[in-house]
Amino acid sequence: MTRIIAGFAGSQRLAVPASGTRPTSDRVREAIFSALESRDLISGCAALDLYAGSGALGLEAASRGAAEVTLVEKNPAAARVAKSNATTILNAAAASKATKPRLTVVTQQVNAFLGSSVVQFDVVFIDPPYDLSEIELAETLDRLTGHVTAGATIVIERTARSPQPSLPPAFVLDRRKDYGETTLWWLTTPE
Repeated sequence: MTRIIAGFAGSQRLAVPASGTRPTSDRVREAIFSALESRDLISGCAALDLYAGSGALGLEAASRGAAEVTLVEKNPAAARVAKSNATTILNAAAASKATKPRLTVVTQQVNAFLGSSVVQFDVVFIDPPYDLSEIELAETLDRLTGHVTAGATIVIERTARSPQPSLPPAFVLDRRKDYGETTLWWLTTPE
């Protein structure tokens, strides 16, 4: 079971696609959002969730105060689940009288989305399938450079066995943190 951890939709259960995705554990999501909130990066931000699956990372950001969240998922079945979960979050916002975030679910391949979008984001979550090659991840990061604001934070989730991602000059490695078999790579952009 996947659930929203905190915010106006705290404890709300999220559907998970039947196959093809690997939801971020509650422990890792809590660590991500504790760090983001300690830096005051969530409230009012525009967040992008690439390789979204169920949308749990982006929807957690929405529950905690992100103003706008875009979920990008190429698998049509997973994108339908993400859309259903987005509706659940919007209903929770209405029930709690919280400000409704703008939630968009895009059914498209990540690099195609980044090649066609002109929107910029403050916080980006990249949680690709663990079998995504380092070359494909480097291409995604390259394409992402035009879609982030100054001072943006990018969180990449990979298996602990993965090497450090190849970073374009626009991104600076802030830190690496391991959680068992999961590694988070934190990147920033210069202000």
